[in-house]
Amino acid sequence: MILADAATLSRLSDMATLKIKNYLHYFDWTSFILTMLLCGIGLFFVFSATYNPEQPFSIFAKKQIGGLIGGLAVYWLVALTDHRALMRWGYVGYFVVIGLLIFTLLKGSIGMGGQRWINLVFIKVQPSELAKALFPAFAAFHFFQCSDKKNDSRSYTWWEKFGPVLLIMVISFLLIAKQPDLGTALVLVFSGFFLLWLAGLSNKFFLYAILLGGLATPVLWHGLKPYQKKRIAVFLGEGESRKERYQIEQATIAIGSGGMIGKGFLQGTQNKLRFLPEGRTDFIFAVVCEELGFFGAILLLCIYAFLYARLFFLISSITQVHMQLLAIGILIQIVFSTLINIGMVLGLLPIVGIPLPFLSYGLSNLWVTLGSLGWLQGIIMQEFYLSGYGLKPMRRS
Repeated sequence: MILADAATLSRLSDMATLKIKNYLHYFDWTSFILTMLLCGIGLFFVFSATYNPEQPFSIFAKKQIGGLIGGLAVYWLVALTDHRALMRWGYVGYFVVIGLLIFTLLKGSIGMGGQRWINLVFIKVQPSELAKALFPAFAAFHFFQCSDKKNDSRSYTWWEKFGPVLLIMVISFLLIAKQPDLGTALVLVFSGFFLLWLAGLSNKFFLYAILLGGLATPVLWHGLKPYQKKRIAVFLGEGESRKERYQIEQATIAIGSGGMIGKGFLQGTQNKLRFLPEGRTDFIFAVVCEELGFFGAILLLCIYAFLYARLFFLISSITQVHMQLLAIGILIQIVFSTLINIGMVLGLLPIVGIPLPFLSYGLSNLWVTLGSLGWLQGIIMQEFYLSGYGLKPMRRS
């Protein structure tokens, strides 16, 4: 009996190994290499932004190196896990995330003007980052249930199909904005609306939502925190240079002083003399611009563009509509975060607390981003394996 059990376990292990090898045949090394390249650039500039001759490797640089190693483990673990099971777990797990967001408001760790973290002694976890990553799984699994006609042949009403997703999205937005973390809340909402549009939500809904939002602007304005109002005023050109406008003006000086080729790695004066606030986190793109210049910044943007274009191309080839919806939901929140952060640093958008994916210091964001791309890689590998890599254009369901 023991021998039989051992033989069974051996066969199961061999089958699992063969399955993984078959999946890895479809592994996209191009996107993985681009991801690692961005993470490597991030390590260099977290090191630069926190460099001190007396202690070259700061605690932040050391944590980021450890975070990248842990993030790679998360990437591969998620990539090799059954993607359909992950979607189901993500659906259930999102209710746990809602609970964590509530707990954060009640007992969360306070820092940088917000109550956004749960302190686990050795590390602080930011539940709002998990919300961004798991919301696409909640939405995609819900739409999958609505479209499954095997056990339920009835048609679903508009509210039954879209209502639960809209309700959870609004609750998540309010809980995250209350921390306050308006930037992350907006990324979640933008990503959620994009998913709803892909799932077939009428264009009229978005038109009415825009009109209602315009009419509610005075109410929404009074609901903002004083510092959030100041940030919008600064974006519109108000504020004093040494007060409200200090952060964005120092970022502008750093970007402009980099010129075409930059001042050189570790040579940025705005960065080294600590004139630039949050250089290792939200404003790390300004550090890149100062030290690598215009050409270096353009090269960095090209790497981002190549990575996202490559992933969108692969997603468009997924044959299962709900897996395609999940995949694009995972990717789009990373794309929105990138665009908002860079737009904010360049003064094209109001300042919000959004880290630059792959580059900014922060373990929660790094792990969630790498875990999300690992999940996306797993969807691509496993769906291509199951479908024989059949091509099918991306479309609304």
